[in-house]
Amino acid sequence: MTPRLSVALHAVSVRRGGKWALRDVSLRLKAGERWALIGGNGAGKTQLLKLIGTDVWPTPTGRETRAYRLGRRRVDVIEAKQRVAYVGAELQDKYARYGWNLSVTDLLATGIHRTDLLQQRVSARQRREVDAMLARCGLGDLASRRFLSLSYGQKRLALLARALIQDPDWLLLDEFYNGLDMNYRRRIDALLAQAAERGQSWVASAHRAMDVPPGTAAVIELKAGKIVSTKRLTATDLEALATRAAEQPPPRTRVRGAASATAAPTRALRRPRLLLRIAAADLFVDYREVLRNVNWQLNQGEHWAVFGANGAGKSSFLKLLHGDLSPALGGSIERAGFPRGTPIEAWKRQVGLVSPELQTDYGVDVTVLELVASGRYASIGLNAAPTAADRHHAHRWLKFFSLLSVAGRRPRELSYGQLRRALFARALAGNARILLLDEPLTGLDPRQRAAIKRLLERLMREKITLVIAVHHREDLPRGMTHGLELHNHRATRVDVHAAT
Repeated sequence: MTPRLSVALHAVSVRRGGKWALRDVSLRLKAGERWALIGGNGAGKTQLLKLIGTDVWPTPTGRETRAYRLGRRRVDVIEAKQRVAYVGAELQDKYARYGWNLSVTDLLATGIHRTDLLQQRVSARQRREVDAMLARCGLGDLASRRFLSLSYGQKRLALLARALIQDPDWLLLDEFYNGLDMNYRRRIDALLAQAAERGQSWVASAHRAMDVPPGTAAVIELKAGKIVSTKRLTATDLEALATRAAEQPPPRTRVRGAASATAAPTRALRRPRLLLRIAAADLFVDYREVLRNVNWQLNQGEHWAVFGANGAGKSSFLKLLHGDLSPALGGSIERAGFPRGTPIEAWKRQVGLVSPELQTDYGVDVTVLELVASGRYASIGLNAAPTAADRHHAHRWLKFFSLLSVAGRRPRELSYGQLRRALFARALAGNARILLLDEPLTGLDPRQRAAIKRLLERLMREKITLVIAVHHREDLPRGMTHGLELHNHRATRVDVHAAT
């Protein structure tokens, strides 16, 4: 049998943005092992995965060593890199950020060539390999589709197929299950089970027990850039990971004069004030029908949960509400207090948005403080230096989300979870009266998920209206009043059950 790659790190450190992302990390990963990687936001999980995968180089300290072996033969970093494949939200975002809109067939072919873009002709043999992998991953019907036109789950599965076609010794899966419905999770579980049968290894970072791939046998725990434990993964570890969020108390910081956590919810208004109404709306994205004949309205005091499988149109629906998409001819959208012809920017200043796509857009060269301040203008970045008022509002929310220490860094220097918290701070800095949240807890550790849920409950009492798209009902704060199910291009009102 061809030997698989093993990795040994000793006293390795990584410095990013003036801070130590990893410090004195020593780790031995043997061929055939499968690890979970856990730790809070900013603990250094993504940096450790990139370090293993050779995409990040150790910061010289004079003590560090990094060794790769095939059996007893030591190999250099260039050869090791060919045997490792990284997949995660950051890679998925990269395609959108740079506009790499390959067909799914060509995307998989880049995996064979180990390039970002297709730089050489695909041979007949390689085309057969691609077709076989498309069939194996259930992507045959999407072969000619453009990557950026796919749903979130379809993109993630396509990137896994691109990784698998490389036949890597190690899969580095960075919060890989985030944003996926149960159908896609089962499909990915089956593909990883096949990988394990072939002797392939993985390190999979996760915040939830359900995001640890079946077959994972050991766990690495990181804290503040240091490994605090490595051990066999037990059922007790998974149970602790599953319950950790519920064990955390709500944050004590008061929000805009909010009542205490034990105060009774605000009573519904006798005559709800209309905020937004959609009538007879068909919605198309890239000439593909997403939603058909939507009739729906949002009133003050209502809080809607939006459900649906990957590809059902949840993100597109929120974009319609935000003003990034418009109904097809014949449909209408009415925004109370904003007559027809009002610039959409005026509406957006009243609406806060947090979404994976917005997170992708923040590749601009701004500081985290400027990112948060831009929420006051519903812009991506700022057109001028932040004012004193901008800095005041940004500072307040950076402090609330424990981000003051990274205020001067760039978005791409943050962990995925830190950047998600910064986007929450951005949404709140503008004093929005409506919050549109697309899988808002994705990438957050258990403590942060619990804190954000409690924050959302307080905002409801502040009469801020929430519309939240989720896969996991446990991600909903208490107090949601209505539910909307998107399925087969239709939007249907359903019962909603408050979580936790």
